[in-house]
Amino acid sequence: MVVSTGVLQLGFELGPEMLPLLLVVAGLGLSIAEAMAPGAHFAVLGVALLAAGIVGLLLGPLAGPLVLAVLVLVFGSLALVGYRRFDLYGDAGAGQTTDSDSLRGRTGRVTERVTPQSGSVKLDRGGFNPNYAARAMDGEIPVGSEILVVDPGGGNVLTVTSLESVEDDIDAELARGRAAEAADREASDAETDAGPEDEPERA
Repeated sequence: MVVSTGVLQLGFELGPEMLPLLLVVAGLGLSIAEAMAPGAHFAVLGVALLAAGIVGLLLGPLAGPLVLAVLVLVFGSLALVGYRRFDLYGDAGAGQTTDSDSLRGRTGRVTERVTPQSGSVKLDRGGFNPNYAARAMDGEIPVGSEILVVDPGGGNVLTVTSLESVEDDIDAELARGRAAEAADREASDAETDAGPEDEPERA
């Protein structure tokens, strides 16, 4: 008995009608990547691809490669203008961190009590995710206290200090400076009041 066997071949044809769907998938992928690594690296392109893909799906057979390319350019331009106009990351990009050194000197608030071993803070203008693990330089910093980043620690664990202690040190230094100036002023006033000694009369 001879059994004829056929070979089943599965093929996936990528035609022009699949381009809008591919754009939607690529746009969603870039949007997810932007959410995971904020900083406007993928936001504009992700929005452009997603919007062009959705419009391409709505247009159906009219959405050829040339039409989709024009849509990507149009939506990309609109997304870029919108991103710059509304400044989603705050202060013309000051909120986005290009590297860990940009965190040095930032201020924020304690969200979980910070000790030399544990704690967390939320930075002002900290970008998409402003929450960081933190360690105190010395002592403990209670929840709600304002902090200053002293050492970014590579962006993984920040070393912070309380703004109150920094301000106390500055205030103390200013007070010492004012006291020294006052003492100098009193000494110079005393010398001025004494005046030069009278010269003895000549015969």
